Amino acid sequence: MTFEELTKNKPTVEWKQRMDEDDDLFTEENINATNEVLDTYIKSLKELRNNRIEEEILECVKTVVIRLNELNNNYDYFIETMEREELCDFIIESANIAGLDTEEDITEEWREW
Repeated sequence: MTFEELTKNKPTVEWKQRMDEDDDLFTEENINATNEVLDTYIKSLKELRNNRIEEEILECVKTVVIRLNELNNNYDYFIETMEREELCDFIIESANIAGLDTEEDITEEWREW
């Protein structure tokens, strides 16, 4: 998978569908804010691709997780179990595309959701 393919399949695509089916966990605001955070994460990873240094990839992971922590607090804790799993999968898969070779949950150290 490429970053472009991954970007088209962000967790927020499914969240929007669930919101449209009356899932009140989501709002346009929290979905848009999450999209911005995830887009910034992908952009940061793309900029690293030539270096592919593990520490720099993990720094991008740390940043996206902390920003998601803040969003979750600001939008009444909308990241629950299913959303957590979807976000973790997205973050890990993105890091793998950038060159990090792991299947571990690299978000756990900073994640509050």
